[in-house]
Amino acid sequence: MRNKIIVEASGRINLIGEHVDYNGGYVLPASIDKKIIIEFHSISGKECNIESKTLDRGFKINLNKIFKSKIQWENYIVGVLYNLIILKKLKIEAFNCKIESDLPIGAGISSSSALICGIASGLNQLNNLKLTNDEIIDIVSDVEHNFIGLMGGIMDQFTIVNGKKNKLILLNCQNRNFKYINSDFNNYKFLLINTNVEHNLANSAYNERVKECSEALSLINKKYNKYDFLVNVEENILNEFKNILPEKVYNRALFVIQENKRTHDSANKISNSKLKEFGELMYKSHYGLKNLYEVSCEELDFLVEFTSNYKEIIGSRMMGGGFGGCTINLIEKNFINHFVDLISKAYLDKFGIKLNAFTVNIDNGITIKDINEF
Repeated sequence: MRNKIIVEASGRINLIGEHVDYNGGYVLPASIDKKIIIEFHSISGKECNIESKTLDRGFKINLNKIFKSKIQWENYIVGVLYNLIILKKLKIEAFNCKIESDLPIGAGISSSSALICGIASGLNQLNNLKLTNDEIIDIVSDVEHNFIGLMGGIMDQFTIVNGKKNKLILLNCQNRNFKYINSDFNNYKFLLINTNVEHNLANSAYNERVKECSEALSLINKKYNKYDFLVNVEENILNEFKNILPEKVYNRALFVIQENKRTHDSANKISNSKLKEFGELMYKSHYGLKNLYEVSCEELDFLVEFTSNYKEIIGSRMMGGGFGGCTINLIEKNFINHFVDLISKAYLDKFGIKLNAFTVNIDNGITIKDINEF
């Protein structure tokens, strides 16, 4: 008997709470209906065949010879195998897998985390490893940090593993405490607009921001020695260090503290159907990311500023690590097609680049279909 399973690993959006996950803050993400589909077959022997239909590429790997690849996307799969076989000493049977995706790569909706979560969850199921959701999140985080070289938090992995249809997740990244919030946005939908400006976070200023935040916390604790995370620092305490911290580092810390508060406020606004007030917080988040955290870019700023001319759009901001990727926009359903036409033309005229725009619905995270073939 050969086992066959099909894993669906969703992308994620983050409504607000950007760059606070690795600072111990609250985030407000959700898994979406754009997914990576991974089909696994267990096979005999030790050699596995991996095929990406999306990239039109493939590779083979021997389970007795696990080592890092020079081709980056392969390491998303190799890293999981390294963690399970080399670090955890778990028994993994050989497999073939085919990967398909309608998740845009480099758009800030966690295509890489979705792939790693999907691979880890599929191997867990195929080999009956009995790993818990938290253990899978830890594996994915370890692969991203130590195999890929991305110093992020746990928001992406947590959301992809725990996401539920029509539910937002208010997640405390310090301890993984969370609660689900109903996602009722009435006549509004989330429209993602992809700049089609590519960014590779592992080689960008993302890791630099992590270090700057750590520098701010370290200096503040030289005086107070009581803060485990930057988000725990009160804004009035931070202000004591305005002339001590480098201006850039002060600005990073100020953004993180303010963004964490916006996340709490946003959860309350959404729960009480105060959608326009939530939309205002989205705009404030974007301008903080632009001016204080400095992770936006000209293309993202253009897209956000363009929305301010239309009353049918009540909120917009850049989403994800930055330096390209998507904006997330809260827009009246019946205005979407007309607006996409308008902004597509304006963006092409301005930058000579075609954008992609698509709506997303809030959907389940990881799902697995178990099919036995005789």
